[in-house]
Amino acid sequence: MSGFSDRAWAATAEVRRAIDELPFLAELGAGTLSPGSFRHYLEQDSLYLGGYARALALLAARAPDPAAAAFWAGSAQNCGVVETQLHADLLASELLGPAATPPTPSPTCLGYTSYLVATAATAPYAVAAAAVLPCYWVYADVGARLAPQARAATAHPYRRWVAAYDAEPFQVATAQARRLTDAAARSSPADEPAMLTAFAVATRYELEFWRAAHARESWAVPI
Repeated sequence: MSGFSDRAWAATAEVRRAIDELPFLAELGAGTLSPGSFRHYLEQDSLYLGGYARALALLAARAPDPAAAAFWAGSAQNCGVVETQLHADLLASELLGPAATPPTPSPTCLGYTSYLVATAATAPYAVAAAAVLPCYWVYADVGARLAPQARAATAHPYRRWVAAYDAEPFQVATAQARRLTDAAARSSPADEPAMLTAFAVATRYELEFWRAAHARESWAVPI
């Protein structure tokens, strides 16, 4: 019998198909994405990682056992150090050039981080685990899908980004996040409907985050 994560993945097939068809990812995989769009994405994702790390830290504090707590806490640290450094290095590259203005969270970025932090703080542990899982799994899936194309290119401008999410450590971490979420579902079967909803909402936010990056989304009336 399949676990919760398999059921959640199947239930979001249409959203994930839309993710696979995004112009942003097609152009990123081909290496033709405009540097401006990639800079916008990286700036927003750097802001997102701060909120995601807070959600993971809240999840760690509510974990049912030391092993789960250690994994989520380690994931929060990884967001704050490893992925943040990757983004900083890429943003400082000659390809992207200097930032025009200091970045502020876009509507989509603010909505996604607010949803994750609120869910991690107030929903049952199992529901919170389901909410943070798509960020792992969708990126692992996209990284693995784009990696052959990026590796085959003679000079791919975004190869390092693709390689980071196709790399074994990230794929292994994604598998562990799935196992912990499946375990949470088994321990709290009554929470599965809310878990499926949380997984679907976060998956839709993954779609909207890349759509917003391609459009270089901003507020209609800046502060």
